[in-house]
Amino acid sequence: MRRNEVVVITGASAGVGRAAVREFARHGARIGLIARGRDRLEAARREVLQAGGEALVLPCDVSDPDALEAMAQQAEEQLGPIDVWINDAMATVFAEFKDITPQEFKRVTEVTYLGQVYGTMSALRRMLTRDRGTIVNVGSALAFRGIPLQSAYCGAKHAIVGFSDSLRCELAHDRRNIKLTVVHLPAMNTPQFTWGRNKMSRRSQPVPPIFEPEVAAEAIYWAAHHDRREVFVGGPTFTVITGQKIAPGLGDRYLARTGYDSQMFDGAPPADQPDNLFEPAPGDHAARGEFTGRASSYSAYTWATLNRPIAMALAAAAGLVGLGIAAGVRDGRRRR
Repeated sequence: MRRNEVVVITGASAGVGRAAVREFARHGARIGLIARGRDRLEAARREVLQAGGEALVLPCDVSDPDALEAMAQQAEEQLGPIDVWINDAMATVFAEFKDITPQEFKRVTEVTYLGQVYGTMSALRRMLTRDRGTIVNVGSALAFRGIPLQSAYCGAKHAIVGFSDSLRCELAHDRRNIKLTVVHLPAMNTPQFTWGRNKMSRRSQPVPPIFEPEVAAEAIYWAAHHDRREVFVGGPTFTVITGQKIAPGLGDRYLARTGYDSQMFDGAPPADQPDNLFEPAPGDHAARGEFTGRASSYSAYTWATLNRPIAMALAAAAGLVGLGIAAGVRDGRRRR
């Protein structure tokens, strides 16, 4: 356990960010909580205190670089030098591209992409002077394979990969002792689908299979403390990224047929559905969304990814057992 490390998490009030807050709190971290909604941040702070950690509420819109810089400074003044900075804040519009306004597309880009850029800038201003620290950017399988009805979000996640690759090269060129990693997520059961702006005729849902945000939080914590360039969470993430490399055209045709229905369910969205695109939605939606009955809280692929030496040893042992069984069967046939 790395107790007393100072961590700043954007998007800390709900979804994957809220689950990451709980994970770091469980290990005794001092956490700067950045998001727009103060009430949810206060609820997250109480959870940190109950878990034995320390938390500082930092209400801020990550699309405002000056406000984000001020919150980073406040975090260092009250919590200490930042060891880990996690960029997780996001926004989305669930609609066909032709129905998205320029203002909506800009807003998704400012929060989901530029929010990570600005967060990284604030983190680096402090980490470079000490030549140490870790930045974790939260990506997605959709950073490699765009899907219909999510053009703004997919574009922003693609941009995060390019930006992170460029910065990683610069840090290596300057021989900086600062680690930058990107954790790519599958479909998660978060409030995103409850309060994300939806311009379709049916309610939105994550593309199955769905995972609970705690699966992502565990991977984010692990990535913050291990030297891994990228971490893929969930077998579907690996499958999507690999498939895009091998047969992107096949992916286009498949998603043209299935990509709409797989992201929608039931009837029309409720008339009073909250919308958090430009203003925070009311209420404390915490980490999980409304799909817990359909979401998995465990990923064997993620476990193997985070425990490669053990997984490789188990695979080798299984292979040896298989060879032994095959040899025994072959010998038995020869005797007969």
